Amino acid sequence: MTRKDTPTALDLPMVTPLPAATQKYFDICQDKLGMVPNVLQAYAFDIDKLNAFTTIYNDMMLADSGLSKLEREMIAVVVSSINGCFYCLTAHGATVRELSGDPKLGEMMVMNYRVADLDDRQRAMLDFSAKVTTDSRTIDDADRQALRDVGFSDRDIWDIASVAAFFNMTNRVASATDMHPNEEYHAQAR
Repeated sequence: MTRKDTPTALDLPMVTPLPAATQKYFDICQDKLGMVPNVLQAYAFDIDKLNAFTTIYNDMMLADSGLSKLEREMIAVVVSSINGCFYCLTAHGATVRELSGDPKLGEMMVMNYRVADLDDRQRAMLDFSAKVTTDSRTIDDADRQALRDVGFSDRDIWDIASVAAFFNMTNRVASATDMHPNEEYHAQAR
């Protein structure tokens, strides 16, 4: 199949003109990131769906939390690595490289977080996120206690589970629609 000049393999054209608030959001992305992420363009066929996605994303990744932005991005990459999500591995791998200042860490997160030099807190957080992704029904008190033992609060555990769950959902949508990352991500923070 020949790839169209669209963010996904689906023929879902972006609403035009965009509502003023959406256009403002896209303009902010362009100014801050140098691009409008394809995931936002993909959802722009339905402004209500785009708004729902951005509300949840902004809450999971940018709101106040006991987890740092880097930690949340690390969760996104580990979940995406397990799920093989090309879009999220590329986009969030670039963010891990940028936030950590360590391109090698970004690559290790994409390939196999277990080879990275992580502290006990990060390792426990990512092991829990991996289990949320691969076998969430077996999570028990011992798994939650392992997070508490390295300093996570119950609210932090909620946030770890929520970020992991969010990326499990978005990975599946991105993969099912053949969503491709913006080209700019490939060269960032290398």
